[in-house]
Parts: sequence; structure tokens; C-alpha cells
Amino acid sequence: MFKLISLNLNGIRSAASKGLAEWVAQTRPDCICVQELKAQGADIADRFEELAAPGWAMKGHFHYAAKKGYSGVGIYTRHEPSDVIVGYGNPEFDDEGRYIELRFDTPSRKLSIISSYFPSGSSGDERQTAKYRFLESMFPHLHTLRADRELVLCGDINIAHQEIDLKNWKGNLKNSGFLPEERAWLTRLLQEASLVDVYRSLHPETTGEAYTWWSNRGQAWAKNVGWRIDYQLATPGMAALARQTSIWKDTRFSDHAPLLVDYDYTL
Repeated sequence: MFKLISLNLNGIRSAASKGLAEWVAQTRPDCICVQELKAQGADIADRFEELAAPGWAMKGHFHYAAKKGYSGVGIYTRHEPSDVIVGYGNPEFDDEGRYIELRFDTPSRKLSIISSYFPSGSSGDERQTAKYRFLESMFPHLHTLRADRELVLCGDINIAHQEIDLKNWKGNLKNSGFLPEERAWLTRLLQEASLVDVYRSLHPETTGEAYTWWSNRGQAWAKNVGWRIDYQLATPGMAALARQTSIWKDTRFSDHAPLLVDYDYTL
């Protein structure tokens, strides 16, 4: 099995202090895609270049934001990639450190593993407008990429797709993350770019157990007032190989929970 994990860290230093490396050694993934590093190269050097604990070590590849303490994504892997692609060619959002892609290509097959952190528009109209610009530019990129290779996009998408993907859907109809335009974009990505929401393909009706993010306000975690905004979106060929998926809630590394998927695939 090829075990793939996606996790928004909400700060790699914070998550590391909560036992992230030890948990990864216990879970033993092939790759873990992380978002929101909130760190730059100098912070990673000699500390987090590897995610290592006794019996398990993974080499990291990163895309840092220009702004200190902001955004940033990475992929830790046990396998040597054939290529590492930092950014997706959009200067505005590449400056924010939102995309890294590892390719594992052989003469007979091509596979991309992507870690991406989609913008949030919750801070106001300016960032919501930026979020729409990101979605507009990301769609053709993914559509073109999946045309000649298998891929799995792991990330904090910052969109709850359906009513079953968040606790208080009626109260969030006008809030960023559940706006009709955002949800329509994700529907279009799944239909026109033929990508598959892997968790939903295996658990089409799960509600509360599907949440991956909880606000730090009030008692959202305690009351499970959550959102499902973390995804693994795969080409149909890869999605068909997904055998099981789970959301880890026994340990809290951030305000997000890790999303784990096992694929019947060997690098």
C-alpha cells in the first residue's frame, strides 16, 4: 500500500512540539503533504529538513512564502522523486508559498503528488477576491496537468463542498468557505477535470466524522462543530486504487486533523 497523508500544520514548529515526528513514525506513511508551515528556509534548516523519529525518516521538500510566518507548503517523502516543482506558475500566489509538486515518473507511468494551501477569504472582501483569482488560475493548471499523468492533490482547500461537509451549513451560506461560487468551482473541478474526492468516494454519506477543521472559538472541537475542508483529490485511476481512508482525531497537532488514505499502489 501507498499511504498518503494530508495535514495543515498551522505552524510546523508548533506541530513538531506536539509529537508530529513520533506520530508519523507510528503511522508510517510513504508521503505526508503539509500546509501552513509558517516558516522560512532558515527556520527549516537543520531542524525540519527531515521528519524523523526512531525507525522512520522522511526527506522534506518545501515552498516558502515570501512573507515571514505565513503560509508555506511541503511534502515529506520516503521515496526519491524524479522531479520537484515549486509553484504552479502564478507569480501572485507562488509568492505566497501555496504549491509544491513531487513527480514519481518511470518509463511506464507518471504520478504527481501535490501539496497545496488554498487561500481563505474569511478576513474580508480583498482576500475573498484573491481567493477567486487563485481558483480561476488553479483550475486550468490542474486540468492540463491531469491530462497526461495520474495525480493526487492533497490540501487545505478552504471549501466545504456539500451541506454534509459542515455542521452549521444554513448559518454559513454567506460565509467564505461555503459560498455558492466556491462550491460551484469545486463541483466543476470534479466534473470537468474529472478529479475524484477520494474521501467522499469511500464515505459518500458520512457527516460529523468527516470534519477536518474546527474553529478555535467557543467549544467547536468539544461540540464537533466542524468543517470538511481538507481533501485528497485524485485522477480516476488513482482514486480507484484507494482502499481505505480515515481522519485522525486521537492527537491534535493543529486546528486541522490529518487525512489518511491507503492506495493499492507501489512506487
